[in-house]
Amino acid sequence: MKLVRFVHPESGSLSYGMMEDDPILYELRESFFDSMVKTGVSFPLPRVRLCSPTFPSKIIAVGLNYRDHITEFGHEVPENPILFIKPGTTVIGPEDTIILPPQSQHVDYEGELAVIIGKKARKITPEDAPRYILGLTCFNDVTARDLQRKDGQWTRAKSFDTFAPIGPWIVPGIDSSSLSITTRLNGQIKQRSNTSQLLFPVPTLVSFISQVMTLLPGDVIATGTPSGVGKISPGDVVEIEIQDIGILRNIVRGE
Repeated sequence: MKLVRFVHPESGSLSYGMMEDDPILYELRESFFDSMVKTGVSFPLPRVRLCSPTFPSKIIAVGLNYRDHITEFGHEVPENPILFIKPGTTVIGPEDTIILPPQSQHVDYEGELAVIIGKKARKITPEDAPRYILGLTCFNDVTARDLQRKDGQWTRAKSFDTFAPIGPWIVPGIDSSSLSITTRLNGQIKQRSNTSQLLFPVPTLVSFISQVMTLLPGDVIATGTPSGVGKISPGDVVEIEIQDIGILRNIVRGE
């Protein structure tokens, strides 16, 4: 099953939907965070425009969570997950445009697995974490690398509008422990790894973060990027592909 948000092709309103084994999108009466009751209306997938599958109250991102990426940037292995927040205004969906801000001369892609929270979670254990996860999706933690180095902390570099592509859909019920993850820039592979290489796996992350802040339905946990991050330029096409999920594709342009 795949869970989506989409623009209704007739009314133009934002709707929630699901797909099963075929490329037919079934409209839901409510958000999939509330129920999975169908309206009886369906569309072939090419007829609709997909949006980001969630609009979170917050995006909690994890830095330095792949050993090869830690080595790439010359950091020490962290004792605990390194967390930072991206605001909701960074969110865009599949096929939307990443806009390069004039303040930065070096913006990078960072392909990541994202966890979508399904219900309110506070101070939960790693063993209980799967019960609070709606599903998984693809994520691009777009980063103004020059500003990150200049500022000495990450907020400005990670928070420009369009810096959090998410999608194309949420896939429930898949095991996060060993999924291949690939990033392509203009068709060339730039990142290739597997979630088995995560320093802190998904259940650990969900539990750890829930000890700090209450997680709400729709919130996103971006689990970190492997080595191979690199610069994007106007006209580029970035694709994040994760096994059993799909491909998140976005184009790049200058402001």
